[in-house]
Amino acid sequence: MLALAILLLLVLIVKFKLNTFVALIITAFVLALLLGMNPMDIPSAVLGDQGVGNILGTNSVIFIFGGMIGRLVADAGGSYRIARTLIDWFGVKRLQWAVLIASFIIGISMIFGVGMILLIPIVFAVAKEADVPLLYLGIPMTAALSSAQGFLPPQPVPTAVATALGANIGMMLILGLIVAIITAVVGGPLFTKLAQKYAPDAFQKKESLPAVGEVKEYDLKDTPSFGLSVLTSIFPLIFMIIATVYKMVFTGGVTPKNPSMMDSVIDFMANPAVAMTVSLIFAIFSMGIWQKRSMKQVNVSMAEATNAVAGILLIVGGGGALRGVLVTSGFSDHVAKMFSANGSMSPIMIILFAWAVTAVLRVSVGSATVAGMTAAGIMVSIVASQSNPMMAVLVALAIGSGSLVASHVNDAGFWIFQEFFDISIKQTFQIWTVLETVISITGLLVIIAMTMLLI
Repeated sequence: MLALAILLLLVLIVKFKLNTFVALIITAFVLALLLGMNPMDIPSAVLGDQGVGNILGTNSVIFIFGGMIGRLVADAGGSYRIARTLIDWFGVKRLQWAVLIASFIIGISMIFGVGMILLIPIVFAVAKEADVPLLYLGIPMTAALSSAQGFLPPQPVPTAVATALGANIGMMLILGLIVAIITAVVGGPLFTKLAQKYAPDAFQKKESLPAVGEVKEYDLKDTPSFGLSVLTSIFPLIFMIIATVYKMVFTGGVTPKNPSMMDSVIDFMANPAVAMTVSLIFAIFSMGIWQKRSMKQVNVSMAEATNAVAGILLIVGGGGALRGVLVTSGFSDHVAKMFSANGSMSPIMIILFAWAVTAVLRVSVGSATVAGMTAAGIMVSIVASQSNPMMAVLVALAIGSGSLVASHVNDAGFWIFQEFFDISIKQTFQIWTVLETVISITGLLVIIAMTMLLI
């Protein structure tokens, strides 16, 4: 029944070009009927606390405010300052590492497509100035943005999957940073060396880039300082990491029965919605008022961010609808019992299963968000059966890893990469599809190693 529903989803999106959110909602209703749910229970399963409401109600503030912070940093010239400063520090010989680090910092709060739009003009200008091929710097940039998208809250997929599985967002962030840094390095400078050997034609120097168009230029002296730009970009992470480390050191990772005033404050500030709200207020001042930008300009930046995030937010919600049906219908419980009937699954097998399910969905459907949310619905009961709460975090990371694998023509990211770097379809397969797969498999190996150490 699930296979038929996924086939329907593919037909609606690929054949009939139906809006992805609409296709997801229709598919969720059809899947509920195929699974034999009571028709009167279907609307609440699709739209209620287990479905769209569960994901959007919990995460909408995180997604939208995260996008606003990223846009405020970009429009104030903070992203330009971060990129130029790191490039100046590292010099021509280490340009790849400068681009990698700058893209990683910016990618924490920027959704992938917006990050590409923002960074491509900067990277192109640097590549021309340094007389190096665009892809020589573009691959590290893309690897950093993609790694952040797959593993780090407050990015949509890891945040939504962690919420669906009941994983601790703080631990997700700490372990996700480790995975994302490793995958960005392997998929960036290291993969570039390999790609130059098997696809040398893609590494031609370019004098112009059609997709870039008019490049917005900043006078460096008029942009925010490097430290303030970085602080604003990573401000939400600081709250969540401090709170998670505090809990691990002082309360054993759990909320005490009689919490102290400090425990309560830390718990409050650790809430992702609270952290993002405080961070946005700080960003309005640091990237707006302190930069002598009017509130009208600040509001324009925030409105543009909302427009950019809205489409992804709807797809996340649509993926939540499928999850709601899978959970409410008992499908995920059935999957958990099916595996337990064949003997207890080892933690490594659970990780591999989560990655494989997501990878198949990713290749079939194209959307990392849809693949991640559907896989979360399938895995939720298996995760709930595990006594160690770290399994939820590790499974969420494995789903994030699987959601990146083998991007091809049914994924918007494939065409964004092809268009921005002005390369052929064949070269896009050679570079982008392989890069995403390298990141995914590297991430899986790191997560398996973590599982062996922590479980």
